[in-house]
Amino acid sequence: MEPSSSSSLHLPSDHHQRVLLLIAVQKCMLSPPPVGVPASETVGPNIANILSHARSLPHPPLIIHVRNCGDQGEADEPNTPGWHLVHDPLPNEPVIDKTKNNAFTGTRLAEYIRPDAEIVVVGMQSDFCVRATCSTALIRGNLVLLIRGAHATYDRLDVWNSGLATSVTPADTVQKEIEAELEEAGVVLLEMRDLPQIFTDR
Repeated sequence: MEPSSSSSLHLPSDHHQRVLLLIAVQKCMLSPPPVGVPASETVGPNIANILSHARSLPHPPLIIHVRNCGDQGEADEPNTPGWHLVHDPLPNEPVIDKTKNNAFTGTRLAEYIRPDAEIVVVGMQSDFCVRATCSTALIRGNLVLLIRGAHATYDRLDVWNSGLATSVTPADTVQKEIEAELEEAGVVLLEMRDLPQIFTDR
């Protein structure tokens, strides 16, 4: 499936100063495990609270939904139940379909986000789409904010000794590793308790 946007919005430039980027907040990801991420019961409501808060503001950020398009047979294969977004976008909220980890690759995302915009990132998966997209946004010059408890991934299978040995790293450990890596790179880490101030001047 070719990456596309379901919208052709032409928004005033001041709406682009702050962005809420929801990455792969899709029904498959937030289903009960093992289909969904292990933290689905907590990360789902946290993301819903962030989205609701952003929409309620007098001057809301630009809200962009990034939808992952998996391969045939995967839980997020296009037009299957798991592919659909958990939260229905409002008419002024673009939807970007992607096929790569980096949401900027092969999509129109860069057309919606100014290089000097502040991006709040939530969604899945921490060690793939979230990491790749945050890293590219930093390179573009964006200020990137990642909220603990509003991003998640799956347990990681680690393989070594030419495939003769394996171990499993729990998802919450992987999430913390990614937070440390991205913070070292320049991403600002926030907590859910910071939500009232996230989209305001600080």
